[in-house]
Amino acid sequence: MAMAVTEIFFSIQGESTRAGRPCVFVRFTGCDLRCGYCDTAYAFHNGTKRSREEILAEVAGHPTRYVTLTGGEPLLQKELPQLAQELVDRGYEVAIETHGQARWDRLPPQVIKIVDVKTPDSGEGATEEHLGWLRTLGPRDELKFVIGSEADFRWSVELVRRLELEGRHAALLFSPVHGKVEPKDLAAWILETGIEARLQLQLHKLIWGAETRGV
Repeated sequence: MAMAVTEIFFSIQGESTRAGRPCVFVRFTGCDLRCGYCDTAYAFHNGTKRSREEILAEVAGHPTRYVTLTGGEPLLQKELPQLAQELVDRGYEVAIETHGQARWDRLPPQVIKIVDVKTPDSGEGATEEHLGWLRTLGPRDELKFVIGSEADFRWSVELVRRLELEGRHAALLFSPVHGKVEPKDLAAWILETGIEARLQLQLHKLIWGAETRGV
């Protein structure tokens, strides 16, 4: 069997609580959502079929032990749990970036789950079933809310507090839609509500620009 891969590259992690760290990214092809703010639509189609062995060999060619599995939506790849386990077995710190609407319970427990909760402005809002899965996240995992408006932010805060996720489970990250919400406005909303969350900017876009791929 093979996995559909758009690109594998070595760069600086631009998001999450691990922002700034050198990281190997494995970007898989295909996604079943079409979020209005998506900045990786090039990963929807036309990936290259790669075996797990080929992926592992390319990852091993880079000087870091930190790997992020991303997309697209990586959990659509049937062999993703096996690849993640093989990376863990080789001593890698493994994170997965997922939209949260595909089950992650087959992943090895060591994998760090970074779940992008779909806000109303995304156009792909999660169901109550999907949102209920957020309670299964642990303290090493992270919840990301991409904020397209003040209404998006208020919805996110209400959700976090309704599900009692604040201060008890995964780290909370609030990220402004690039070019749509001003970081200073999002900072003001976070401070006004007093929510225990981090303001996240996409570091790679600040360094290399919003349209640069492979970074």
